[in-house]
Amino acid sequence: MSAETVSVTGWGRTAPTAARLIRPRTYEEAVAAVRDCGARGGIPRGLGRAYGDAAQNAGGAVLDMTALDRVHVIDADSGIVLCDAGVSLHRLMRVLLPLGWFVPVTPGTRHVTVGGAIGADIHGKNHHVSGSFSRHVLSFELLTADGEIRAVSRGTPLFDATTGGMGLTGVILTATVQLQPVQTSLMSVDTERARDLDDLMARLSATDDYYRYSVAWIDLLARGASTGRAVLTRGEHAPLDALGTRARRDPLAFRPAQLPAPPAVLPEGLLNRRTVGWFNELWYRKAPRARTGQLQKLSTFFHPLDGVPHWNRVYGRGGFVQYQFVVPYGREDTLRRVVRRLSERRCPSFLAVLKRFGDADPGWLSFPLPGWTLALDIPAGLPGLGALLDGLDEEVAAAGGRVYLAKDSRLRPELLAAMYPRLDDFRALRAELDPRGAFVSDLSRRLDL
Repeated sequence: MSAETVSVTGWGRTAPTAARLIRPRTYEEAVAAVRDCGARGGIPRGLGRAYGDAAQNAGGAVLDMTALDRVHVIDADSGIVLCDAGVSLHRLMRVLLPLGWFVPVTPGTRHVTVGGAIGADIHGKNHHVSGSFSRHVLSFELLTADGEIRAVSRGTPLFDATTGGMGLTGVILTATVQLQPVQTSLMSVDTERARDLDDLMARLSATDDYYRYSVAWIDLLARGASTGRAVLTRGEHAPLDALGTRARRDPLAFRPAQLPAPPAVLPEGLLNRRTVGWFNELWYRKAPRARTGQLQKLSTFFHPLDGVPHWNRVYGRGGFVQYQFVVPYGREDTLRRVVRRLSERRCPSFLAVLKRFGDADPGWLSFPLPGWTLALDIPAGLPGLGALLDGLDEEVAAAGGRVYLAKDSRLRPELLAAMYPRLDDFRALRAELDPRGAFVSDLSRRLDL
């Protein structure tokens, strides 16, 4: 079992901290690592795609679980897979697509582990239909602070505390997941433009239930009558009869394209109001006013940024803040005010997406609730960013909304209880399960989780 002291950061590349990185290769080594974390405790980590400090532990241990990556059992008839928590969604797609199965939920990257998907209770473009990842998890094995490995079934308090619990209840070792059947590895995609935010919300509200997957890119630099203008993209898994003769020869092929990675060092300020403004204008103008039935690869529809390795480097050494919040249906006024404030502030965000959430999931710290969720990237060095986001946090909390902990790097702890009503239950279970504080992270210290 290898161990070394390294600098660890989230995908946003802000606030790095030093930790002892331990890479267990067996379950026995994982048990030994947990028992030997030391006074500063430890936190499990997957592929490092949490944007903030959820998988960092300053002065303590970080358990890199990616060496535990076996796919144990696939039931190709019922679509159930049993795998190690270190298996990535990318690998599952490669293994399962030829059998006619797809992961039930995927975020904007396939380079996340199954354990990370459970710990963050990830959501995707299909939450309004399929819910979060945990809704499709049948059970998992959890290594807890006492060194025991527990079989955890859905519907139990430990299951609900762990799904969305950001690795603070223990180390997930294996998971059993129900999959989504597909006939092809292509998507049938409809695209249209919305002239402003109200037009976008009206289109989503009227027709979202007709689609399994739905997402809108928003131009946050547009102002005036065009505030919130957007490109709306919806899709379904393409049936076999939608494919041409050539594509039918290998309908479940999965060959994601990949471009060269950006240089390790890029000029600071590359993404500014001018460059992002040019990009946003081009992206909006090139989108069709209305197009239906376009066939796209799964990787193009779900994970376009995965085609550029280390795309987070384009923000420069200072990194970026990913900010995602949700506000309930009926509080569209809050969403309008937030979008207007971001537009007036001229925030240079070229990755801003709006989605609709369906029913909330049972995880005590699971992020989604029925409502509107907006996610955006902002260069961390933008002057006044902290004060701007603090003000948005207060508006979101007052509206009964919340921010996503898997993407957070700067929320004030006093707002957490208003955003997550089951917080006290989570803290009580942690205190009972882990009285010596074996599992801890920079996020948990900052927010007193």
